[in-house]
Amino acid sequence: MTTSEWDKLSERLPLWLEESRRHSVNGAPASYIPELAHAPADALGITIASADGRQLTFGDCGISFTLQSISKVFTLLLALMDQGEEGVFRKVGMEPTGDDFNSMLKLELVEPGIPFNPLINAGAIVISSLIRGQTPAEKTGRILAFFRELTGDPALTWNEQVRASEASTAHRNRSLAYFLKDNRVLDEDVEEVLDVYFRHCSIEATCQHIAKLALVLALGGKDPATGRQLVPRRYVQIAKSFMITCGMYNASGEFAIKVGLPAKSGVAGGILALVPGRYGIGVIGPALNDKGNSVAGVQLLQTMSEACDWSIF
Repeated sequence: MTTSEWDKLSERLPLWLEESRRHSVNGAPASYIPELAHAPADALGITIASADGRQLTFGDCGISFTLQSISKVFTLLLALMDQGEEGVFRKVGMEPTGDDFNSMLKLELVEPGIPFNPLINAGAIVISSLIRGQTPAEKTGRILAFFRELTGDPALTWNEQVRASEASTAHRNRSLAYFLKDNRVLDEDVEEVLDVYFRHCSIEATCQHIAKLALVLALGGKDPATGRQLVPRRYVQIAKSFMITCGMYNASGEFAIKVGLPAKSGVAGGILALVPGRYGIGVIGPALNDKGNSVAGVQLLQTMSEACDWSIF
């Protein structure tokens, strides 16, 4: 990072943010999880955390939101730490699907009937089953402890209202899980696995939390404050590869071309993005496009990446 780039960000980010906010009218908050529909549609906030300890925060960063699919990156990391690569990739594939994140089409049509990757819903449900623990409470406790360690926030927890809202409306996810159970991909009790899945998707965070999580990934799994290796570098490489190919649902190819950064979105409007070795970025913009990504958030990341020449390609 150069001082001039940081100064440029400090000076121009407020303008870029307000320009991007106007794109919110082209989307709407997710409504299929009823609790998410209450989010302010025109909100937009961003936090950038640098490897040298500096931080920029602009816009509506005081908003708390649930991780939703952003959590899938970190449950994948924890499953890799618990089961190793062989144990994980026996159960999930490594390829993008081109289908909606909650599609079950290829589970039936393509052998061997395992989810194509860990970031679609079917894959993340299987990953949830691979977290070590005798009970859903033990598994969820380990996931929550992992997030608390990575963010440095011991108070981090899930939003019970959102968890209950997800659980009561998750008919498609239940269908996916029971299909996986019938295919012998999912070994454990379906409802217990889904309880773990709903809870980690409902972990409540801010842009600052997301930026810290992203910075750990940007630094190859190291704690930015202490340099301690929190996650094996190899597993971070795997996670970042999935973020590039699958992290923005079936708009991942477009995002790679226009923004060119590893990223993961969630349907609460959050986006985690990173500039390898330099920055962790957390964005919130609840108005989503038809792919399930924050309209204004994607626009803001594109503007920044183009202006600062951040694309990894």
